[in-house]
Amino acid sequence: MTHTFDWTTGYASQRSPVFARNVVATSHPLAAQAGLRMLQDGGNAVDAIIATAAVLTIVEPCSNGLGSDAFCILWDGTQLHGLNASGCAPAAWTPEYFAARYGAEARTPPKRGWDAVTVPGAVSAWMALHKRFGKLPFADLLAPAIDAAERGYAVPVIVQQKWRNAASLPEITSQPGFAEAFLPHGRAPQVGERFTFAAAARSLRLIAQTGGEAFYRGEIAAAAEAHARAHGGAMTAADFAAYQPEWVEPIGRDYRGWRLHEIPPNGQGIAALIALGILDKFDLAALPVDGVASQHLQIEAMKLAFADVYQYVAEPRSMRLTAAQMLDDGYLSSRARLIDPKRAQDFGPGHAPQGGTVYLTAADEGGMMVSFIQSNYMGFGSGIVVPGYGLSLQNRGHGFTLDSTSDNLVGPGKRPFHTIIPAFLTKDGRPVMSFGVMGGDMQPQGHMQTLVRMLDYRQQPQAACDAPRWRWNSGLVNAEQGFDPATAQGLRELGHRVEPFADSYQDYGAGQFIWRLDEGQGDAAVEGYAAASDPRRDGQAAGF
Repeated sequence: MTHTFDWTTGYASQRSPVFARNVVATSHPLAAQAGLRMLQDGGNAVDAIIATAAVLTIVEPCSNGLGSDAFCILWDGTQLHGLNASGCAPAAWTPEYFAARYGAEARTPPKRGWDAVTVPGAVSAWMALHKRFGKLPFADLLAPAIDAAERGYAVPVIVQQKWRNAASLPEITSQPGFAEAFLPHGRAPQVGERFTFAAAARSLRLIAQTGGEAFYRGEIAAAAEAHARAHGGAMTAADFAAYQPEWVEPIGRDYRGWRLHEIPPNGQGIAALIALGILDKFDLAALPVDGVASQHLQIEAMKLAFADVYQYVAEPRSMRLTAAQMLDDGYLSSRARLIDPKRAQDFGPGHAPQGGTVYLTAADEGGMMVSFIQSNYMGFGSGIVVPGYGLSLQNRGHGFTLDSTSDNLVGPGKRPFHTIIPAFLTKDGRPVMSFGVMGGDMQPQGHMQTLVRMLDYRQQPQAACDAPRWRWNSGLVNAEQGFDPATAQGLRELGHRVEPFADSYQDYGAGQFIWRLDEGQGDAAVEGYAAASDPRRDGQAAGF
């Protein structure tokens, strides 16, 4: 039996779900339309994702770039695949390297500059996906991005806001190459102003012509090394050449008869699985959807999840606990028993049994569904842009710690703790929804909140996307504008510190959702999809 949504439910939004047999949903209309064009030209959902991702590096540079990292969960028509294309630390990165440069008191690598940059993985994700699943020529997939970079595009409202806010931060604007690339006329572009990015077009052409080899073992890697050397960084072309993305098996957790799948650590997707595993012990559907009791249980479950994730999650080979141990049902039951329905609490990690960002999703009428995310982190990432190549680099190295007792201690060739997480929902082993919610540590919180709305309360995807959210944030509960004031007050009476939140980059996340209408039950052609796009961004769901 299929899941029945209440299609009449809604919140303050001007968007309706999009129904089609082929769909792309992301945070910028030009990127969604590039993906749709690949589908119309006979490509599949992977072709659409690569074209969309490439355009996003140009039209939403405040969130991602050619120097991003990426993750993917893919339903190929038969089974799920996971791809971890997060970057590794340069060979020179050791705790001693950072202590010598920043002092023994430093707790993490820096937030900006070359010493925040790990090897970027997003281009490798495009290469790996195309090699295994793509139908159209690789160069064709990058053509819309090259066109957008060379001819330019009119900057939309929300992208401009984030761009302008970043341009007010000297820690970003002072980085080498940033102003030349992203501050034309000495400032951020205005809304509707045309922005061109010829340097990035040059790199995209090289990537297209060489199938990506120029990026990791050619001209672009050599330019990155030269720029790093000139500005005190340790990154080398050899670090680029040594990098390979990793195909992984997604981890999962059942919830109300459905199964949520996430990429395994070094990402934080396991936090959503832990939180839902705890909530599965409560009858949320018996409580009002936007009421105090339901929201309180969700907040407490998320706090418990983060307590364990921040203690134990790192690159798998460095973790003291496995993902399976952290998701053990008996352990999650014991964690659920810690929740007091009548008061908020502070939780430490348990003892399990021993043993800035863009999100995009596409689905085609052949049944392929792709959940993909790429990010520069913290807006414009490191702030570094390699001149002549438009290579805007992430700052994922800041995700490491310099605490020698931590599983997430920096080390050569190691992947840091990562925030970006694509997600996928199945039922009885069949595909149901590809989705994600971008925005730092809001991502697992967004996964949990939207799934609870859809699965416990039958809210259709666009309504679940539009609904006001809260965000657990270092001891505070930040409530979004539009959050019920009575519920916020009720949470305060339980002991939650509910306060407004202003962060122009991460805010309350931004999601994209594609729900298969037959929920994978049909063996013939796909009946169609319902797609939603978050009103917190400039994007859209587009289909035919």
